[in-house]
Amino acid sequence: MSVTLHANSREGTGVRYCDRKAVTAFAAVVLQFSAAGPMPAWAAEAKAGPAHLEPIEGTKLRRITLTPKAAQRLDIRTAQIREEPPGVRITPYTSVIYELNGDTSVYISPKPLTFERKNIVVERIDGQDAYLKDGPPAGTEVVILGVAELYGTEKGVGH
Repeated sequence: MSVTLHANSREGTGVRYCDRKAVTAFAAVVLQFSAAGPMPAWAAEAKAGPAHLEPIEGTKLRRITLTPKAAQRLDIRTAQIREEPPGVRITPYTSVIYELNGDTSVYISPKPLTFERKNIVVERIDGQDAYLKDGPPAGTEVVILGVAELYGTEKGVGH
């Protein structure tokens, strides 16, 4: 079957029209494929996008869940907040985010591919370490690579 498109020369509008048979055939093909069954996983992931954002109750923050492919592309890396000596929490300096108003925070990873921003209070910086006065407990996984990308995702930069 061939579809013929032609310009409406009587009115000179340049608007293109197609015949009813072509539209009906196209609709039949679309319906046939849409009834073919569930969407493959790769197509569902592409449709959903690389990141899912959901509000964190009681805050203005949002939880970020990445697809495995997005986390791989961003090369997200984490490390644990450590405690040495007892009572002194230390996070890698690369995990620290400085807000415009001077507040500081880190992205924690409560479970694989999921990230939440948590406020911290930095007592001092020493080389590659940030000593915390307040923040998540020792042992908490914090993002050390991909921090800016997560922040941009949470804030909607580039979307």
